[in-house]
Amino acid sequence: MIGMWKVFKKFGKKGWLSLIPLVNGYKLGECVRRERDGFFMLLFTVIIRGLTVISAFVDIESIQYDILLITQFIFTIPMWVLSVRIYIGLVEAFGRKKRWAILFFFFDWFMLMLFGFSKKFMPLDDYVGDKHSDAELSNISLLGDGSGLSVNLNKRTTVNFFKKLTLLRDIHLTIPTGHMVLLLGGSGAGKTTFLNAVTGYEKADAEIKIGKLDVYKEYSRMKYDIGFVPQGDLMRDNDTVYRTIADAASLRLTTDMKPAEKRKRVEEVLDIFGLLPLKSSLVSKLSGGQRKRLSIAMEYISFPTLFILDEPDSGLDGVVARNLFEKLREIADTGKIVIVITHTPDRVIDLFDDVIVLAKDAERTGRLAYYGPVDEVYDFFGKESMENILLAINQKDEGGEGRAEEFVSKYVSRLKAAGGEA
Repeated sequence: MIGMWKVFKKFGKKGWLSLIPLVNGYKLGECVRRERDGFFMLLFTVIIRGLTVISAFVDIESIQYDILLITQFIFTIPMWVLSVRIYIGLVEAFGRKKRWAILFFFFDWFMLMLFGFSKKFMPLDDYVGDKHSDAELSNISLLGDGSGLSVNLNKRTTVNFFKKLTLLRDIHLTIPTGHMVLLLGGSGAGKTTFLNAVTGYEKADAEIKIGKLDVYKEYSRMKYDIGFVPQGDLMRDNDTVYRTIADAASLRLTTDMKPAEKRKRVEEVLDIFGLLPLKSSLVSKLSGGQRKRLSIAMEYISFPTLFILDEPDSGLDGVVARNLFEKLREIADTGKIVIVITHTPDRVIDLFDDVIVLAKDAERTGRLAYYGPVDEVYDFFGKESMENILLAINQKDEGGEGRAEEFVSKYVSRLKAAGGEA
């Protein structure tokens, strides 16, 4: 207990929490960013101890007693696994190699004393205390021109194991129709959360408008004007290409659309994505590129104003991916708004108009570090490629330069100087 008390103090936590049975394991997991593991270890421990109490009132020779012992053993195995995961997190937080966790598993009291009392063992700065962002908020609200996409997101929060977390904060931008936009950001920067908020799939403290219509207030109507293509597809391999698009049409098109018009729309979309010659082919027989085009066509069937794609080039070679992005460029040129996430932005960056860069601030909250034209983003970050921009904003413990706060502040200042125009 004393060793854990000192370890808690090194993390900037209250030492007396180590004196509370069960809770101390959960709080240790929280210190090393393994809160989920700590929660389930707490849960399994409570179950095991509850079973132990019950077994004291059961005849040791009975079958019920054997069942209780087996059940305890079943819950003990994952509890051991979770404790190892927390120990691994602890040694990583102290900058040590994972093999140190083996010593914790067998001699936890001694290792906690060593890590708690020895000045040679100190947690990495990134784990100590509660971090606060120095990047100011813009405190603005942008008005679109009534035709494109306007996003005024104050914050997006969630509750994770009794703790309220802010996932996104202070994101304000407007995207004109006819623009193709790259969404850039490191792991955990909030790209998917941002897209879910924009589409209305997960509501935030925000006002999202497409044209003059509010996505949240008129979601039942606006959902047909938003297309979202996830990384994985949801197609049935035994269906034909035509049947796949026809089924999508029955779901995505309004019920007042006549059957003849729906059939015409299906043929039109198949033609747009070069799938008309393959309409009788089974989905299982398609190549990777053809399958991806079909996945995109399913969402494009409603001709949405806002079209969002999450890594559409995943698993595709360079030439096929390039052709796919050129098709997306053509879609944007018809007056649509296309937003794309890709892990290989540099090979297709010439096809984009603008870039949205999300970065984690000191509180690990997703913030807007840049939004603007592609040809200005390199000067803003002082980098020559999108890959290097990512390295600049990523946290140091992720192999980056840890300059997210710098660029978030720089962008907020730029936004205010421009009178809130973005």
